[in-house]
Amino acid sequence: MCLSSHYFPFSPNCFKSNDSFFSYQFHLSGIIPQEVGNLSKLEELVLDSNRLRGPIPLKLFNSSTVQIISLTDNDLSGELPSTIGAFLPNLEELYLDENEFSGTILASISNASRLRILSIGMNHFTGAIPHSRGNMRLLEYLGIWQNNFSEDSLSKELSFIISLSNCKHLTWLWIDENPLNGFLPKSIGNLSSSLESIIASNCGIISEIPSSIGNLSNLIELYFDNNSLTGLIPTTIKWFLKLQRIGLSDNQILGAIPSEFCYLLKLGELGLGQNKLSGMVPSCLGNVTTLRYVDLNSNNLGSMIPTSFWSLRDILELDMSGNYLTGSLPAEIGNLKVLVYLNLSNNQYSGEMPSTIGALQSLQNLSLERNKLQGLIPDSIKNMLQLRHLDLSFNNLEGEIPNSLQVLSDLQYFNVSYNRLRGPIPHGGPFANFTNLSFLSNEALCGAPWLQPCTSTFEHESRTKRIVMIVLLASGSVILALVISIFLMRLKLRKKILAPTQNLLPMATFERASFHELRQITNGFSESNLLGSGSFGSVYKGIRENGMVWAIKVFDLQLEGAFKSFDRECEVLSCLRHRNLTRVISACSSPDFKALVLEYMPNGSLEKWLHVNHHVLSIMQRLDIMIDVASGLEYLHYGYSTPIVHCDLKPCNILLDQDMVGHVCDFGIAKLLGDGESVVQTKTLATFGYIAPEYGLEGLVSTSCDVYSFGITLMETFTKRKPKDELFTEELSLRRWVQDCLPDSVIQVIDVDLLHPEDGLVQKKINCISSVLQLGLSCTTDAPKERIYMKEVLRALQKIKLQFIKDITP
Repeated sequence: MCLSSHYFPFSPNCFKSNDSFFSYQFHLSGIIPQEVGNLSKLEELVLDSNRLRGPIPLKLFNSSTVQIISLTDNDLSGELPSTIGAFLPNLEELYLDENEFSGTILASISNASRLRILSIGMNHFTGAIPHSRGNMRLLEYLGIWQNNFSEDSLSKELSFIISLSNCKHLTWLWIDENPLNGFLPKSIGNLSSSLESIIASNCGIISEIPSSIGNLSNLIELYFDNNSLTGLIPTTIKWFLKLQRIGLSDNQILGAIPSEFCYLLKLGELGLGQNKLSGMVPSCLGNVTTLRYVDLNSNNLGSMIPTSFWSLRDILELDMSGNYLTGSLPAEIGNLKVLVYLNLSNNQYSGEMPSTIGALQSLQNLSLERNKLQGLIPDSIKNMLQLRHLDLSFNNLEGEIPNSLQVLSDLQYFNVSYNRLRGPIPHGGPFANFTNLSFLSNEALCGAPWLQPCTSTFEHESRTKRIVMIVLLASGSVILALVISIFLMRLKLRKKILAPTQNLLPMATFERASFHELRQITNGFSESNLLGSGSFGSVYKGIRENGMVWAIKVFDLQLEGAFKSFDRECEVLSCLRHRNLTRVISACSSPDFKALVLEYMPNGSLEKWLHVNHHVLSIMQRLDIMIDVASGLEYLHYGYSTPIVHCDLKPCNILLDQDMVGHVCDFGIAKLLGDGESVVQTKTLATFGYIAPEYGLEGLVSTSCDVYSFGITLMETFTKRKPKDELFTEELSLRRWVQDCLPDSVIQVIDVDLLHPEDGLVQKKINCISSVLQLGLSCTTDAPKERIYMKEVLRALQKIKLQFIKDITP
């Protein structure tokens, strides 16, 4: 046998082996020579993890002796021959994963009746999955994940699954990330009793989970996450006695969490997040001591976490954020010694944080923001030396930030904003890297460069206040009544003085801002403080006395629609909480003045970075920003109880904070979709060039309109061409220009600042941007139903980024 570590083809003498040909990660390049098909006694051909390209030699599919073909992880392309399987009577294993194959998988492959393993994931295969798969009765593994397979049945039932009931040896069924968009057959329970793994994530499944699925009693893992499953979780899951992992997150599942999960005593991963589950968390889940990962986030769960949960001593990750959980954090929380991730944010926890929380010495992420926690920050947190993320914002914590937290050398994110904290901010250790955004809106923090200095009188002042309080309490009801009367009189006087303004955001506890303060900190709304102008007003920079910087959006009430825009932004922003959406701090309103106080973004808009600034955003920066935007839009579409359509996404409505994190802003024409609504009609138009066809022509608004706008913005970000660029005419649009140049001439549309001839990574950069632009085209088809969903967009961008990092990493 001959091997080369560089290229094909080999000399003809290299192809005289009578049995097998192997090459694992020899970095072979070029095409597979036609001579491979001349090996008359070839049984195994293994060329995994090389750099081979082009089609597979047709002669290879005429070999009656070959048993294994494994070509995984190359750059092979083309379509498989229509006779595949007809002349491979002894083929047992076929691996074509992670290539660039396209076309359909033809029914003739079922003629390879000895086939046990068919693995063709991560390609570009299309069309319906042939029902003849059921003829391969020896099939053990079917892996067609991450392709473009669909279901052509008029009934929308995934009928190919029914045909697989003939495969009595089927053990693994991996069909995830295909646009199947159909119903699970009620007879799914007729699949092989040997089945151990079903992975059907992100397939567009829109049915309930059939109760017959309980017949698959040998399942070890079951993933249906990121679909549109409805109805209840069937109680027949109690028969999954071998189940170790189940993922049903990101669906529309209703009802309570079935107590039947408690029968699954081998369960290690329970993923039920982002559904519509309600009721209480079953207390018996605390008896499933094998649990390692529990995700119940973003549901409608209420009451307290069962005390039995705190006995799961081997649990690693627990996420119950975004529910309606109440009560206080128990001292038993310290029992979870190996816990790495704990997220209980966005609930209704109250009471004090127990000091025993410091016993979680393996914890890396602690998120308790947006609760009603009171009291002091426990000094025992200093013992959590692995901690990297600590978020205690939007609570009612008081006292000082323990100076001992300076020992947390791994701490990268810290946020105690919107509490009642006082005293000096620690300045050593990780605190040297934290900015004012970690400490916004507290009672009397001091000592940081953006705050007032801490004086020696601070401690004396605290003691004085305690003494005064004791005196007041001891003075009896007469003095107390007098104090209250004086306070009420002063409050009435203050209301008269500030009568023109009021806070319009009752759904959360925001800082108050008066017209007088806003005018003062913006120098009378002077042009020197102007950050920019929009459709309904202007945005000014304001610096408060404590050094905090605000962005004040002042609405021009002379403009038609300004009142409605202000009300809509108040309505939307007061409800939303997401890292990639602009955060509202306060609102000020009177009959002749309306303003929103927003989080200040020091790096301005994406528009300026693309078309005004002299600085150049790198490919990675642009990917990160667009991933941020996709994450924000995904939350608007799926993360809130009512889907929200932004309606006006474009680069000037994407703001960048000091860390260049992207934030979607300007919700002035956003639309909230009511119960069951997927499309609404409006007369309000968005910006020409970014607006979806059905929105511009018929006023039809849906979440797919945001997908279209995102796709245009995505293409603009990597081409540096606006959709209204002078290059484009009625016949040539930004989308058409990109489409015409993909894939062979993509370099003609890429922003010239991103590619330099002397750069050794030019081709890898071109490949990355080509994938991004192809995604942009998928977002901007004329027909809304043909556009991909925002969830898919986010996932695709994340994968493109990971692949790019892999490609450029030595």
